[in-house]
Amino acid sequence: MASDLPSHRRLHPTRYAALMVDPTDSREQRILAVLDDIPPGHLATYGQVALEAGLPRRARWVGRILSELGPSSALPWHRVVSSTGRISDRSGDGPSEQARRLRAEGIPVSGTGRVDLASYRWNPS
Repeated sequence: MASDLPSHRRLHPTRYAALMVDPTDSREQRILAVLDDIPPGHLATYGQVALEAGLPRRARWVGRILSELGPSSALPWHRVVSSTGRISDRSGDGPSEQARRLRAEGIPVSGTGRVDLASYRWNPS
């Protein structure tokens, strides 16, 4: 259950409003809580989010969960990129929306849709 999660890994209930995922699934809850922890101006990879959520080797599942977030979600889905630093095509929003959001946070995006993970990677310590 979500209530079994440490408080720093729980998503506040008011953040559920625009979600199209199951807020009662503790695994999804952990993924969303990690996503919510990524600070502005920083990036994480799908695999890093999975690992931080205690779900190693579940990077593709993280991608699926993020693709199911509603269009008005306040969660920072745009801060998650591939392990090669490539932004992805999110259904309907496209890579240009992710690039726009990242640039607004001061993260440069190349013309080929890549970001510098070495400089902007989130280190939750």
